[in-house]
Amino acid sequence: MPELVVAVDVAASPEVVFDAATDWGRHGEWMLGTSVAPVSLDGAGVGAELAAWTGFGPLGFLDTMEITEWAPPWRCVVRHTGAVVRGAGAFEVEPLPDGGCRFVWSEWLLVPFGLAGNLGFLAVRGVARAGLRHSLKSFARWVEADLDHPYP
Repeated sequence: MPELVVAVDVAASPEVVFDAATDWGRHGEWMLGTSVAPVSLDGAGVGAELAAWTGFGPLGFLDTMEITEWAPPWRCVVRHTGAVVRGAGAFEVEPLPDGGCRFVWSEWLLVPFGLAGNLGFLAVRGVARAGLRHSLKSFARWVEADLDHPYP
């Protein structure tokens, strides 16, 4: 199962980072080519469902998810349930000794088309990692710069 892991340090408390990361409706402000909406339970807690459109314009796909682990302010795990993306994703918030925290985004994907799909993923993994790294750096800047946001 292909794995993709990217981390970024954020100069904010774990509570602020977790709250910002789970403000699903604002993902489009920092996540490249993605908009997310809670489908049930306001997107909070085990069993809540989310829907993300990933792509540019009409080209893209719907990524549906169910939250399977909810441990604020430290960890959120989802199961991808869509037709295109299957597997699991998680983010973890780790406090740093000098203040702030590390935000770690992980994906474990079940790629379609067997061996051909896995080889295809290996071919694009670098681009996917670069896009995720760009998004997480944007997330860190967004959290750090938005002094008037509604997070604690």
